Amino acid sequence: MNVESDLIFVIGMICGLLAIPPLIGAFSEGRTPRTAAIMIMISAGLIVTAVLQNPGGYSFEEAPDVFFRVIAGLLN
Repeated sequence: MNVESDLIFVIGMICGLLAIPPLIGAFSEGRTPRTAAIMIMISAGLIVTAVLQNPGGYSFEEAPDVFFRVIAGLLN
């Protein structure tokens, strides 16, 4: 378990989730989703970096555990 790569992974997930509202807003108003595209690229870069730094990688089943482990570490 690498704490640094876990934190990078969680930041990437949060950035990806925050890209959804601007993406929907841009498509509904007929604009180009530039902000959302940049946020998605940043999110993808962070997640790829975290996966490459973690020797075992991440699985879909492990993602919620990693998320809550990082949040618990930040709150304590």
